Amino acid sequence: MKSRLACAVLLPVFILAGCSGSLEDIAPKAERKLPQEVTEAMQAKGMSKNSPIMMRIFKEEGVLEVWKQKRDGRYDRIASYDICKWSGKLGPKYTEGDRQAPEGFYTVRPQQMNPNSSYHLSFNVGFPNAYDQANGRTGQHLMVHGACSSAGCYSMTDEQVEEIYAFARDAFRGGQQAFQLQAFPFRMTPENMARYRDDPNYPFWQMLKEGYDHFEITKSPPKVDVCERRYVFNRVAADGYSFEPTQACPPSTQPQALLTAYQAYKKKQDLAVSQAAWKWSKQQPKPTIAGLEEAKLVADWSRRRARGERVTPEPPSLTPVMVAKQKAPESAPVTAYAPPPRPAPATQATAAAEQPPAEQEAATAAAEANGAVTETQMQVGATPLTTGSTPAPAPNPNRPAAAAAQPETAPEPEQGRMSRLWNMFRK
Repeated sequence: MKSRLACAVLLPVFILAGCSGSLEDIAPKAERKLPQEVTEAMQAKGMSKNSPIMMRIFKEEGVLEVWKQKRDGRYDRIASYDICKWSGKLGPKYTEGDRQAPEGFYTVRPQQMNPNSSYHLSFNVGFPNAYDQANGRTGQHLMVHGACSSAGCYSMTDEQVEEIYAFARDAFRGGQQAFQLQAFPFRMTPENMARYRDDPNYPFWQMLKEGYDHFEITKSPPKVDVCERRYVFNRVAADGYSFEPTQACPPSTQPQALLTAYQAYKKKQDLAVSQAAWKWSKQQPKPTIAGLEEAKLVADWSRRRARGERVTPEPPSLTPVMVAKQKAPESAPVTAYAPPPRPAPATQATAAAEQPPAEQEAATAAAEANGAVTETQMQVGATPLTTGSTPAPAPNPNRPAAAAAQPETAPEPEQGRMSRLWNMFRK
């Protein structure tokens, strides 16, 4: 009798769903649970359903990784997905219309999640961030989304984006206020850094590698700020000072043990890069964007084509290819090779630009432009540590207000956050 009653209740629901052509009202895609095998893997790794997350993207390898915080405060990889499509070439996004998928350190907050995306599900990566804005790079609607279609975004299959969305949704419901998304041109191994050592984007990639290395050491998302139009990682500004994207970097400190660990790690990495530079990898470098001038040419071609003008095909060097998944090993076999001496790479130059339109999602509200990445979402206590300091300029009384938006909640003291970061690393 009960089973008949249940069928009688459910039958009109399924008939209604059939009329609308969708079961989304019964099982909304934004509310679908993670597969059982994923939840079992989380339990085995000491993770809770609602613990904080972070994400890493590697263009050349075509991979999006989800990392989740364990009970000891450190992060571990819980899932890895083959990116269905991303557009453009290796290298940062410069100007609107250049079709480049962004690279850098970005922040994703709840308001950037779009359960009603016309690309199945999506979230805005937060481009342009404080670094992009300080360097004149503009753009909007840069997403991670489904539908396997890209014009500046990172596009996944619908099934993949449902899982990725669920990781973020559960973390936000657990109290995480924002998660960090790190987008890299490739896995920043010594072999890959050596392979691209002559690329015009190399100084930018060296800067990204510092944040990459901090994560490799601590297994916790680095605190990211911007000053002098460059990224700085895990620094704590002195009392009365703050990090201003276009101003001189303020006096700052860092846990001495973390500073020592990074210096030792960097020394080994630099040596490995130097050794790899004298070999020739069988894995050839992939196409990279030559800089702002190429980005402007691509953007101009895109605008003219959008207006319906008859334009000649783009030269091969300017074609932003829709790049499907390309599996590449972290390091390839090498044979002896002696290249000519080369000068040390120049420091990161200021790049002025604008940015490309990514998928214009019909049902999404424009996401807010992001500021510098906020502190990691960690909840592990620690005792204060001795800090090391770096020389810094005198205070500037005319310094303008920070360009980046501040977190909505009152932040924990900077030194306390950095101390907890190092406490987790020591574990």
